[in-house]
Amino acid sequence: MANPTFWRSLFRTKPVEAYQKEAQQTTLRRALGRWSLVSMGIGAIIGGGIFTLTGVAAKLYAGPALAISFVIAGFACLLAAMAYAEFASIVPVEGSAYAYSYATVGEIVAWFIGWNLVLEYMMGATTVAVAWSGYFDKLLHLLGAEIPYWLMNDPFTAAEKAKSLGLPAPAFAINLPGFIISWVVTAILLRGIKETASTNNLIVFIKVGAVLFVILAGLFFIKPENWKPFIPAPEVDLEGNVHYGWAGIFTAATIVFFAYIGFDAVSTQAGEAINPRRDVPFAIVASLLITTLLYIGVSIVLTGMVPYKLLDPRAPVASAFAGAGVKWATYIITFAAVAGLISVMLVMLLGQTRIFLAMAKDGLLPNGIFGYVHPKYKTPFRSTLLVGTIISLVASFVPIVNVSELTSLGTLLAFTLVSLSVFILRIKRPDLERPYKVPLWPLVSLGGVLVNIFLMSQARKENLRAFAIWGIVGVIVYLLYSRHHSKLHQ
Repeated sequence: MANPTFWRSLFRTKPVEAYQKEAQQTTLRRALGRWSLVSMGIGAIIGGGIFTLTGVAAKLYAGPALAISFVIAGFACLLAAMAYAEFASIVPVEGSAYAYSYATVGEIVAWFIGWNLVLEYMMGATTVAVAWSGYFDKLLHLLGAEIPYWLMNDPFTAAEKAKSLGLPAPAFAINLPGFIISWVVTAILLRGIKETASTNNLIVFIKVGAVLFVILAGLFFIKPENWKPFIPAPEVDLEGNVHYGWAGIFTAATIVFFAYIGFDAVSTQAGEAINPRRDVPFAIVASLLITTLLYIGVSIVLTGMVPYKLLDPRAPVASAFAGAGVKWATYIITFAAVAGLISVMLVMLLGQTRIFLAMAKDGLLPNGIFGYVHPKYKTPFRSTLLVGTIISLVASFVPIVNVSELTSLGTLLAFTLVSLSVFILRIKRPDLERPYKVPLWPLVSLGGVLVNIFLMSQARKENLRAFAIWGIVGVIVYLLYSRHHSKLHQ
């Protein structure tokens, strides 16, 4: 049986003061102002979710009540966002949820969060790379250009496509657009934070304009009868999953939750913010509120334009306008999706490498790879190269199925523990200066814990099993490597 010292070592914490000292000595370039940080948040949030998941959630689970699903998911995120904002004002470092839990709950919990943030950022970026490839293919098709299917899909998906066309499986297949866009984004990130922010600002301007176009133009084609009934009667499929009704609305909330992932990535840029203690909390909450309003507007318009069961799950926004007879709008929407998904990848990769950097500083990951900051570009160069390589290869050769829901589970767990950590730190360290404080404490903190746990419980069983396996692998890696190399251990 393990001795008491072993158990204590699992829950050792890193002093808040140590993080505050690190923040003053950062090797990263501080170049992000308040509105650049807000743009980063919007850039991460608006992307694959609004252009793809709205169709799946509306058609299969919520119907016209999709707007309620967005409100529920947005409310859950707001509770977590306020917790992130308070922590970012106390511990203005790039570690995000990982660092916050290390300072309060303990090392193994911090490691477990860092491990699950790989699902949010790295796997999220991979999912977006594949989604980008699909939209790029659609854009080429609209422009009259066709690329062989074996250059647009991974080998497994290409084999299925060949079978459906009555053709033999191709000898070679690669998702070439997914591979190329992964390296384009990686190259931008390697150059530096100023170049990344400038690229992101331009793309955010394009896609927010496109979302506003969808809402304002779509208003003219709404048929109120498409909203009846607003909450369709519940239906149960052969596997026992409930569609529509309130159960369907909550399931849709867990699906569209993926569309909100990204606001927490703002906290990973604290090491590059000019005034992190003030601007990061503002940017976290502001980017979430802005995008929630846009999402609700889009969901109301889409389900009002065409009957929800006629939405195309793969391209719901474009299909709604096509169904309303406005086919020219699909050009604008598809171009905006192609451009918009690039900024999602930018912020996801940026967040992942900064989390790895924080973990390497603490000794939980090899410092030579993940802790190396380029002397000229001031970026975590080797880590960015490694993450870019992994994403490009997975996007090129591996089919991505149901990863979005798995990503949501990793994020929900991080949100739960950040909300809990704020509660614990208020009790343990009431003396700390808090430029931003969660209002209505402890109701908001504990409410965030309960809401996020509830949303996790609504996920499909197969995704919960996959999530559990991922977690077990993470604990094994911690026990074999990270626990012994931890700087607190040494």
